Amino acid sequence: MLEEVERWLDRRSWSVADRPIDQLLAAKQAHGTTVSVVLPALNEEATVGEIVAVIRRELMSEAVPLVDELVVLDSGSTDRTAEVAAAAGARVVARDEVLPRIPAAPGKGEVLWRSLLVTGGDVVCFVDADLREFDADFVTGIVGPLLTDPDVEFVKAMYDRPLSTGPAGGQGGQGGRVTELVARPLLNLHWPQLAGFVQPLGGEYAARRSLLERLPFPVGYGVELGLLVDALHTVGLDALAQVDVGVRLHRHQDDRALGRMAAAIYRTAQLRLSRGHLVRPRLTQFDRTEEGFAPRTHAVDTEERPPMLEVAEYMRKRRVA
Repeated sequence: MLEEVERWLDRRSWSVADRPIDQLLAAKQAHGTTVSVVLPALNEEATVGEIVAVIRRELMSEAVPLVDELVVLDSGSTDRTAEVAAAAGARVVARDEVLPRIPAAPGKGEVLWRSLLVTGGDVVCFVDADLREFDADFVTGIVGPLLTDPDVEFVKAMYDRPLSTGPAGGQGGQGGRVTELVARPLLNLHWPQLAGFVQPLGGEYAARRSLLERLPFPVGYGVELGLLVDALHTVGLDALAQVDVGVRLHRHQDDRALGRMAAAIYRTAQLRLSRGHLVRPRLTQFDRTEEGFAPRTHAVDTEERPPMLEVAEYMRKRRVA
């Protein structure tokens, strides 16, 4: 590990307990900073309601007004995600209603990018909508450094990520298979300054709007790696940080979905390494059939959205605000 990264780990890695809620509220009030929380959601009726309820109850009360805005950006759910989220107290926005002149692409990054148009906070906090046993520490932890340290621009959550819990309560193996097999090797080899991030692909992170609006957003699974790499090049390592928020429990994807995720992440990395010859944006996987193994070919996410500062509708909204 680079000496620079070792110093960064000491200087920019914290625990959620390092910043009590009273300190965050005082800093927020002193600087007049507003906070938006965004939950990108696709068919998450089983979990989104509890996440919204916890944030509303613990971080949006009269006693603890840390979060100013809570938005669930629905990515075309076919279940009751929107209904459940609204009933729990979130403002629900449909992906296709945001920036309608640009047809929406499928993918998480697309939703995060569009969320900048329907939120107004100085700090934007992203939280995945499939988390179980959600704790408000996921929000306070990653928002905290942005409220208390003006030199910090981008903060990722770090956590234990158990793959499963057995009947006796013992944890199974660690999750994050794509992180360990794809993202971490890529970062260590090509962006060694980012080798200190424990969960580089984690979906819980917060950043200043003034940074996010300057970054391109990969539309699909590559969004987390893309934003992290681009943030490094835009504001430098010392403006990035991570906070330990405990344990993250969520729904795990099957191996084929992870394969498609890995391909998208690799493609995102390569786009940033070279604008020359690129790998073929297709991934072939195999299913067992009665006739033997049958190939199934999937397109790999390749599209990226431009920085919001280049979108006319966003700039008009910012001028009005």
